Amino acid sequence: MRAADLLSSAGPAVADGPRRRPGGHVTLSLHRFGLGRLPWVLAQMGAARWPLLHVPGLAFFKLCGSGSGHGFAPRPNPRVWAILCAWDDAADADRALARPPFTRWRAAARESALLRMTPTSVRGLWSGRPPFAAGPAPGGAPLAVLTRATIRARGLRGFWARQRAIAPGIPDAGILLKAGLGEMPWLHQITFSVWPDGAAMRRFARSGRHAEAIGAVRRNGWFAEELYARLALTAASGTWEGRDLADLAAPARPPVPPGRPLPDPAPGPHPGPDPGPRPGPRPGPGRPVPQAAA
Repeated sequence: MRAADLLSSAGPAVADGPRRRPGGHVTLSLHRFGLGRLPWVLAQMGAARWPLLHVPGLAFFKLCGSGSGHGFAPRPNPRVWAILCAWDDAADADRALARPPFTRWRAAARESALLRMTPTSVRGLWSGRPPFAAGPAPGGAPLAVLTRATIRARGLRGFWARQRAIAPGIPDAGILLKAGLGEMPWLHQITFSVWPDGAAMRRFARSGRHAEAIGAVRRNGWFAEELYARLALTAASGTWEGRDLADLAAPARPPVPPGRPLPDPAPGPHPGPDPGPRPGPRPGPGRPVPQAAA
């Protein structure tokens, strides 16, 4: 079987009864494999689909390859693969992530990362249905943005010409993590990025080349189906590109005005010389004498 055929068979929406509702807890499992593992990973794109179809609480999933860049990319990257899931709740995810096929992928990979997210805004469809259920945004959480598009055959030439022009403009400064994923090379593309906040993401989205490319998509009708989702990143673990992601989901500190000291990381006494004992209140009748702190 060709690699493209395996990618196109990657996890459709779960289709049994009530589990067709969108999921409110989203996980993205990223994996980097050695090239020697490529035959195994390609086989997994078919073999892992069956057990995932029967995982309790798994409302939607996709098995994804990746592109050679950090956004939409026409050339596949044979090293990076991902499992994207939407769950009924976090408890369902906890139980399933501790079992195969998730444990099997982590054991085979050279590095792995797990991102947990709460959808806050979802527009569009994926495989004909809304995959995520939007809820309230947790305060202070970094913003994850997922875009997914099915590109019409007649729009391939024009779309990829535009994409090559804007790909170098995806910033490194200000963006926390970025990955270009896909279900099938050229036709079914996914971008995923994590930003400190919505303002940083909007600055890029409204930049010249990116805004022009979006305008061209709209004018020419290049997408047959599209999805835009914003998600609050609530937890991250593992390593990616050699970086420990444990602090990726930490809320960003507000900027400190010039001339003001940075806030203490945790409540506590201000550092300085010991001022010595301070006089306390005199004990009254029936009142115990205050003890000095140890």
